[in-house]
Amino acid sequence: MSATRLELLLKRDRAVVLAAIVAIAALAWAYVAWLAANMGAAPSGTDMPGMDMPGMDMGGTLAPALRGWSVGDFAFMFAMWAIMMIGMMLPSVAPMLLVYAGVGRQAGSQGKPFAATAWFAAGYLLAWVAFSMIATSAQWMLESVLLLTPMTGLGTRIGGVVLIAAGIYQCTPLKDVCLSTCQSPMQFIMRHGGFRSDPRSAINLGVEHGTYCIGCCWALMAILFVVGIMNLLWVAAIAAFILLEKIIVPGRLLSRAAGAVLIGAGVWMLL
Repeated sequence: MSATRLELLLKRDRAVVLAAIVAIAALAWAYVAWLAANMGAAPSGTDMPGMDMPGMDMGGTLAPALRGWSVGDFAFMFAMWAIMMIGMMLPSVAPMLLVYAGVGRQAGSQGKPFAATAWFAAGYLLAWVAFSMIATSAQWMLESVLLLTPMTGLGTRIGGVVLIAAGIYQCTPLKDVCLSTCQSPMQFIMRHGGFRSDPRSAINLGVEHGTYCIGCCWALMAILFVVGIMNLLWVAAIAAFILLEKIIVPGRLLSRAAGAVLIGAGVWMLL
């Protein structure tokens, strides 16, 4: 195969992967935006599927969580978290997926095909779905003791403690290790046994990468519990910061700067 032909195939594969990322992320963001708009805007008495959630009066007023969550409530909130994580995290994993697709095409042209990029992506998203289950459980527990509502977040004192904890984590060695792994796709793959030829192994590799990304970003996601889980402006801001943190080479400086801001904001909330 000529070099020109191979280059064209690589560009095509990357375009397909990038288009898929954009499409899935756009759909996820559209759903989150719709949900955020409708949680507080439905007319009184409106019965919207999945919108009768604890702590939410569909007349437009946030109310205390006077009733416990049903199984349906939990499933709905879990789906919301999972879709929100997909929308927030797919853009930041794009460099890894593009590398995987490009190298996979080269390997295929040499008769040594890898498992499709979609399997790796599925494993990555599976890790974030697991994180969504943890986040949903945390939301359920906080709402059950009247400490949280989806739109307004935690109270001032608890919120301040959460921000301080998130800020401190931004400056820890564990954060540095996880961020460095997320910033170096090829190094991660080589350190974890290289590219995989079968779907199951590719999914496992994706889960491993997703786990590192959770280690990198979980504290930033915790900010949503302070500012409001369905505060779309903050959801977008955190997603943008995560993307910048991963693609900017001196990302550690950005992490530490954010950590200092979070600690300062947390202290201010406690005063």
